[in-house]
Parts: sequence; structure tokens; C-alpha cells
Amino acid sequence: MKILVFSDSHRSQSGMVQAIDEQQPDQVIHLGDLISDAEELSYFYPKLPICMVPGNCDGWTTVPSVKQITLQGRSILLSHGHLWGVKSGYEAAIAQARSAGADILLFGHTHQPLCQQLEDGLWVLNPGPSRSSYGTILLEEGLTCCTLTRLV
Repeated sequence: MKILVFSDSHRSQSGMVQAIDEQQPDQVIHLGDLISDAEELSYFYPKLPICMVPGNCDGWTTVPSVKQITLQGRSILLSHGHLWGVKSGYEAAIAQARSAGADILLFGHTHQPLCQQLEDGLWVLNPGPSRSSYGTILLEEGLTCCTLTRLV
């Protein structure tokens, strides 16, 4: 299963559309700022599952700010990151992911791409702003792989 992860699109959809058209993912995850961009993507790609959470620039919404989903047997914890204070460090986000038993932690907000696997096996991915980068998660039998791609 191929998952594309976007964040901080801020009304710029061209990078997301380019990545979806090139990568042909099975799932898209949008980490907020602006959630309306992800909603519009769902109109462009009605058969593509799109999971989304709001960011600090999304205003009032009934969409939960933190979600935990399971795909291909892997637990994924996702949020925009502002509630975890990720601009000051990732400790709160990582602690919540570990407490939730997540295999993958996703957040945005910092506009700084990050992709790493911690010693305990937890993958941490911040795709950066979608106008310049996105994340890819590959979930295959017994394998999880996360990568970052820069848009040109």
C-alpha cells in the first residue's frame, strides 16, 4: 500500500495534484493547514481515500484534531502538530505516539521536512509544506518504509 502524506498546503494544491498524478497512491493523508485543500482533493479524486486532520489555521471544525488509524495492520497517529508544540520539540508528539502504541507518527506545522525511524522502531514523518515536499509511506508485508520527496 502506498500512502502520500501532505501538510501545510495553505491553498496551494498544485504540488499535491502533481504528486498524486505521478505516484498513484492507494491513500492520501493531509495534516492540516488548510483542511479545505484536502476536501477539494476529494472532489478531484473521488475514488481515492483521503484522511485529514485540521491545523491551527483551519478555524472551527468538527473534524478531530488527532486521529489514530490502522492501515495494513500498522497503527498511525496523526495530527497537525500544533497541539503537541512541535515547533519547540517533538517530545510530546513522540510520547503520545508511544503511549498509543503507534507504529508511525505523522505531523506538520513546522514546515520542516523530517523522516526518521527511532531506535524503538517508531517512524516519525513530517512531510513539510506541500508546495515543496511530501512524504510517502510504503506498507508491505512485514515492511514499513517512509521517505520524503522534494518537488521541483
